Amino acid sequence: MIRTIIEIDGEKCDGCGQCVTACHEGAIALTGGKARLVREDYCDGLGNCLPSCPAGAIRFTEREALPCTPPKEAAPYRNAAQAGAAAQAGGAAEFGAGASRLGQWPVQIKLVPVNAPYFENADILVAADCSAYARADFHERFMRDKITLIGCPKLDDGDYREKLTAIFRTGAVKSVTVVRMEVPCCGGITAAVKGALDACGKTIPAHTALISTGGKILAET
Repeated sequence: MIRTIIEIDGEKCDGCGQCVTACHEGAIALTGGKARLVREDYCDGLGNCLPSCPAGAIRFTEREALPCTPPKEAAPYRNAAQAGAAAQAGGAAEFGAGASRLGQWPVQIKLVPVNAPYFENADILVAADCSAYARADFHERFMRDKITLIGCPKLDDGDYREKLTAIFRTGAVKSVTVVRMEVPCCGGITAAVKGALDACGKTIPAHTALISTGGKILAET
């Protein structure tokens, strides 16, 4: 697959590290005093690192991308359904009846690679990170058989809209479920998903669940 990926000129790079901080995907690291693209499969091609490079050492390039290979500590499942089956087989014995339904890693919207294979034919859950703490059955009720993405629009820098738009465009996403708290700041995550759905050029079914601070489902649309 041909993708837009950043390229770093080692001669120009002065090792300031600003691009490392700007890259939310963890694709860039300082190695030997220079910035390096250490995880090509994590680069989303959106270029947040470009304006952070005072030396002008970063540019876009288009080429056949390396396949996304999860790190060794990540769950070795292609999708949430496989992870759920594994949890039924082994996880329940280790953790009890409330087995984890998490199907992939990472889960933070800022960190997840847009070209990850688990987005193909996936049902995606986009959740405000507080919601899982308010709702006791969150794994079974919302995460089961879904790819989970979390974020906090109040505390995270920037907007999720561009990242989510890239995910919806790249993967053959079947549906999107948004789970947010009743507090006003969670409206940002709903707006980001709506904006991404409008911008992605596809018709993707979407649902929203509104949760109270006490864990009650106030509304579902």
